[in-house]
Amino acid sequence: MGSARNICHTIFLSFAFIVFPLIIKAQTKYTQISNEIDLVRAINDKWSAEVDLAGTFSNTPSEDRILKTNIQRNIIGWAHYQPLPRWKFSSFIAYFHNKDVPDIGQYESPEWRVALQGKYYFNKIGFTLNTDMRAEIRFICNEEGVFEDVYRYRQKLKFLKPLNSQMLRQGVVFVYSSEEIIFRSTAKENGMTYFDRNLFSIGAGYLFTDDLQLELAYVNEFVPRDDGNIINNVISFTLTFNNLLSKLGNMIAREPKVNGGDE
Repeated sequence: MGSARNICHTIFLSFAFIVFPLIIKAQTKYTQISNEIDLVRAINDKWSAEVDLAGTFSNTPSEDRILKTNIQRNIIGWAHYQPLPRWKFSSFIAYFHNKDVPDIGQYESPEWRVALQGKYYFNKIGFTLNTDMRAEIRFICNEEGVFEDVYRYRQKLKFLKPLNSQMLRQGVVFVYSSEEIIFRSTAKENGMTYFDRNLFSIGAGYLFTDDLQLELAYVNEFVPRDDGNIINNVISFTLTFNNLLSKLGNMIAREPKVNGGDE
C-alpha cells in the first residue's frame, strides 16, 4: 500500500508542478460527448485482441450545438499479452479521422497512431489500482497534406472500486477515477512546452453480464497552447463486449430443440 501511495503522490506533484502555472493563461472551453464501443476477444490464457470504435461530438467556434459537429472518429486495433497477473503489455495501430479538432486546427486532418504500452496492477482486496506507461507515435496530416510525426509519452494512474462486491462480475456497480499526463517530444503541434495535455476522469460502470459492461464518465482535458489554453469538458459513454462474435456464432450454430410426442 505504501508503494501505491508514493506513486499517487508523485503523479499529483508532477501534475501540480506542470499544470498549475499554465492554468492562468487565457482559456477556450468546449463541451463534448464521446461514445465508444470496445470489442474484446480472448485468444488464450495470456493473449487477447481488441477493437475500439469511437466518435466525438463537440461545439466549435462556429457552431454552439454539441451534437451538430462530429469532430473525430477513430478505430483502434489492440494486441494484449499478460504473462503475469500484475503485468500486461499491449500494442496498437489506430486511424483517427480528425474532422474539426480544436487543438489540431479547424480542418480535416487524417492521423495514424502506433503505440507500445505496459500496465502494472496493484491488486488489493476490494479495489484495483493500476498504472499505464505508453509510448506512441502520431502521424498527423497538416494543412499542406504532409504527415508530420509527433512522439508522445503518457503516464496514467487509475483507481477502480466495486461497490456491491469484492470483485467485478455480473450485476456489480463500480466507480473509478484516473489521472493521465501526456508529454510530447517536439513542438510540431502548436504548443508551448513538452507538456502536451492532462486528462482527469471520474465515472461509474455496471456489468450487465460478465461479458457486457457500460461506463459513464466525466473527463476534463486540459490542453496548453501558445495562442490560449483549451479545456474540453467531455461526457463519455463506453460499451464493452467480451467475446461477442464467438458467442453470437454459438447462438446461431445452436440447433433448436424438438419436442417429442405424437402430433
